[in-house]
Amino acid sequence: MTTHDKLQELSHSQRERLAFIDFSLQYFGAISRQDLISQFATGLAACTRDFTLYRELAPENLILNHPSKRYLRCEAFKPLFPHDPDVILTSLSRGFGNGLSSQFRASEQCLHAMQLIHPDSAIIGQLMRAIINRYPIDVNYVSVASGAKSRTMVPHAIVNNGHRWHVRAFDCEHGTFRDFVCTRFKSIQPAKRDIMERESVISDSGWQQLVSLELAPHPEIARPEAIYMDYAMQNGKKVVTIRAALAAYLLRYWQVDCSAKYRIRGQGCQLALANLDVLQQIENAHLAPGVVDGGS
Repeated sequence: MTTHDKLQELSHSQRERLAFIDFSLQYFGAISRQDLISQFATGLAACTRDFTLYRELAPENLILNHPSKRYLRCEAFKPLFPHDPDVILTSLSRGFGNGLSSQFRASEQCLHAMQLIHPDSAIIGQLMRAIINRYPIDVNYVSVASGAKSRTMVPHAIVNNGHRWHVRAFDCEHGTFRDFVCTRFKSIQPAKRDIMERESVISDSGWQQLVSLELAPHPEIARPEAIYMDYAMQNGKKVVTIRAALAAYLLRYWQVDCSAKYRIRGQGCQLALANLDVLQQIENAHLAPGVVDGGS
């Protein structure tokens, strides 16, 4: 009998618990009995049986670290369950860790916009483990400007900018925090050293700083009431507080006209940035519609 057949013979609830173990090892690098108990409100005896069964099905996937009483992911790890990368990223971004991601079914009545880019689940796992366990990584990364290149970086967050997933990381070569597209990693390996203070998330000023964006209907809109309703505006504005490192992505995603005197016409811009002075505080402001060379 194959491993797949053995899994199918289990109850759905037990497969959920095994999938959670599998998920935690793949994306966090470790799991404890208490993690399983907290997630499923199961008893200690049932928890022990689940870990015993998981080890029988995948003996090379985990090892018990006795001092910490946590099961650690082994280098030979091979997931027992298929993990769809787009579903996993959405689940992680919502603070949810249900390993049965392959059970996701798109609704025929409630549809999401088409996603063209799907990151590799193994790459996401490597990035997440580095973030959770706080260690640098040596990567082979392909950029539009320089092609494939070896880099060392320290990731601290994975973000969906509305168009694709990227990882926020300290770039050791340039000494700055930057955004790297998740689909462009060819390989990732842990770096054999600790994180320095200047590489940690607390030193990422663009991430730590919050800015307020005042969004208003575009002056070109003759009847702005519909826009007021779309965005639940109060007093003709919608105020959004966001990290400075992410603000330009939001402005681009929602096609907010950030040009001086709101010059964009007939290009689908229904919103305008009322407080243009905030652009001076925004990283990569040139990405926002209507902004040229970092200024409006």
